[in-house]
Parts: sequence; structure tokens; C-alpha cells
Amino acid sequence: MLSPTDLILVCLIPSPRDMEIARLLGWYRIPLRTAPKVLSVDYLAFYQPSAFGERGSQIEFIVPVHGHELASRAELLRDEADHPRAHEEYYKIQLGALEKLANPIMAKKWKRLTFLYTTGEYLLQAKTLNDLVVKNDERKLLWKSLRERATNSALYKADLPDVEIDPALLVALLGIKELETHYDGKDK
Repeated sequence: MLSPTDLILVCLIPSPRDMEIARLLGWYRIPLRTAPKVLSVDYLAFYQPSAFGERGSQIEFIVPVHGHELASRAELLRDEADHPRAHEEYYKIQLGALEKLANPIMAKKWKRLTFLYTTGEYLLQAKTLNDLVVKNDERKLLWKSLRERATNSALYKADLPDVEIDPALLVALLGIKELETHYDGKDK
């Protein structure tokens, strides 16, 4: 459940098809070349443009973020293998279940939006997109939190390859004289 201290990335969800992918498959894509600096947030808030018809120009859903990885567009959208950007890299954001807001957040004056950082407190009180903009001293605190998240996510990379290491190589690298005392000899 959304808390006031959660970090939120408001982002454009271009089409109802993309919303269905998020809802059914549990992921959202962001092109690497246009991605925001920090993706280690607690929630995404989806801004729905005019492609959503009567449900456009608003934020109707938020979704918890579970992680992210890089993938090509062709890997993500296999039915679009001939797309001009099929081989470009995208962040695949792993998502939880979509949560419908009690009251949608309306665009009012804003008609274009790609990314905007905010907090749970602002989102819980917002009636319009303009209400999501963090200002003054709170803005400094938001950026400090985002920098900390970026630093921590860089320290704990989860997408490293799973490689088996030859025990003899480990012995040589660590300078261990007796293999038996440090390795149980069982093959994995």
C-alpha cells in the first residue's frame, strides 16, 4: 500500500495495449535513450494520454515496482520484430498489481508528460498533475532520496551473470594452499 514517503515516477503509458501489458504481464518499458536518471522507485503512476479516449488526460492507476532489467524491444514485443527500433535497448520495469486510485489525478493544463518524480504524500493529496510537483526544500529532500536510491542500486546489481567457478581457479586466485579445507568437493 502506498505510503507518504514512497518515491514515485509518474510516466506516460502510451496506449491501452501498454496498460494491458502492465496489468496482465507485469512489466512496462522505457527506451534506454530517453529513460530518466533513476528507476529505483517504489511506484509508477501511469499518465494516460488522449489515446485512452474518455479515460485520457489523467492518472488512474499506480503500480509497485519490483525491479528492472535491460532487454531489446524485439525481446519485449515479439510480434513487432520488424519495428524500426526492434534492436534498441529498453528498460523492462518489473511490476506488481495495478492499483486504481480512488480519485483520478486530472491533467488540466498539462497535456504532455513523459516523466516526473514525486512522493506518496503528494500523490495521495493531488487533484491535478500540477499538484504532484515537489517544490522548495522538499524538492531537495526528494533529489537526495533519489540520489541515494541510484547509488544503492548501482552497488547491488542483480543482473550479473550466474557463473560457476572452477575450484582450482578459486584456489589459485585466493592463494589457498589446501583445497579440501575450503571446498567440500561436491559438484553442483
